[in-house]
Amino acid sequence: MSEAILNIPDLSAEFIFQASRSSGPGGQNVNKVNSKIELRFNIQNSSILTDDQKEILLTKLSTKISLDGFLIVISQRDRSQLVNKEDAIRKLYELIEKALRPVKRRKSTRPTRSSVEKRLTGKRIKADIKQNRQKLDD
Repeated sequence: MSEAILNIPDLSAEFIFQASRSSGPGGQNVNKVNSKIELRFNIQNSSILTDDQKEILLTKLSTKISLDGFLIVISQRDRSQLVNKEDAIRKLYELIEKALRPVKRRKSTRPTRSSVEKRLTGKRIKADIKQNRQKLDD
């Protein structure tokens, strides 16, 4: 099951891009050029993803999905719109891959005998130090 879920197909046919003016420093160029890229991807209406993948993405990425069902990724690092577009695509694929990666089960282990002994001797030393701080009865 995990192998089939992790295979992420090419989703670029379902991307919706929107360019706007970027915030932050950049001089006069910032006021003239639409370099900020907003990448929108509708997980629910995707015909490329399987139902299992959609379900996993909708639960794990629920905080990043807007009310109208779009997963929104924004990139405004560079002054170039093309570079920001590539960065947004990379971010989206990383998000999806991370969400679809199966969680490793934790193997329960027991502490080693030496670690238990070390902990107990440390506790004994601390207890002795605190015992020596008490007032003596005369």
